[in-house]
Amino acid sequence: MKTIVTARDLLKKYGELTAVDGISFEIREGECFAFLGPNGAGKTSTIKMIHCVSPLTSGALIVNGLPAHIENRALKMMTGVIPQEITLDSDLTVYENLIVFANFFDIPKREAKNRIAELLKFVELEQKRKSKISELSTGMKRRLLIARALLNHPKLIVADEPTTGLDPQAKHLIWQRLRQLKNQGVTLILTTQYMEEAQQLCDRVVIMHRGKILKEGVPAKLVEDEIGREVVEIRIPKEEEEKIMSHLSSLSCGHERVGDTLYFYCQDGQHLMKKLIELNFHNFLDRPASLEDVFLKLTGRGLIE
Repeated sequence: MKTIVTARDLLKKYGELTAVDGISFEIREGECFAFLGPNGAGKTSTIKMIHCVSPLTSGALIVNGLPAHIENRALKMMTGVIPQEITLDSDLTVYENLIVFANFFDIPKREAKNRIAELLKFVELEQKRKSKISELSTGMKRRLLIARALLNHPKLIVADEPTTGLDPQAKHLIWQRLRQLKNQGVTLILTTQYMEEAQQLCDRVVIMHRGKILKEGVPAKLVEDEIGREVVEIRIPKEEEEKIMSHLSSLSCGHERVGDTLYFYCQDGQHLMKKLIELNFHNFLDRPASLEDVFLKLTGRGLIE
């Protein structure tokens, strides 16, 4: 599979602040690749360098065979961007927003009209063609941003937190549309804090923290390697921890304590639950392991300011 993005020792500084700290990665053509991480991890700074709106401090970044830099118009022409912010002109209608954007790419008027009609149908906004932006819900605005990003028939789509603030119905509709694009051969690069989103959409992910990449891999394999198949959560006061741990010492489960909860990472939680029931302890939860467990294990469960 062709590599469409190659980064080597990528560094981004804002004054004394190092936002991206010498990371290297490759993104393959036709895959969905995500940067995961808490606020301030360096996700958005990384993708801004990929779609040529922020200059590199140092390192090398090649996108579709071309060096990524802020004056590379050829790269911008082949890239579609779905920003985290709602960057639509509130004084214009849905159609007018798209026709103005089409002009930036020098798309002929007749062709632009045809594309807009197709894209409004794709994002289910045909009935809102003449509506002002202020009349749209947040979910509709985000779907319109997807339509706008597709006007230039991009080979690569960069989506920065594409479902932030959406209700479940709108979120799932956007996931469906992004999967359709991937099935059509478009390469997708996401940033997200929603682990379910990454599991739903992504072929590979990297987990970032403080500007560095902690782990890279296929979501399901990361879960299996880092956590196991099941997580058992035990709510227990700290003063009782030693007593219960002495009864569980024979089990081959990793564990950590956060606040009032012990988290046990197991391939099979049945033996652990049986032990707990024998101890007449019932304040626990057994559930499948998830990418969120990997994320929290690697980046920490405390708030990062």
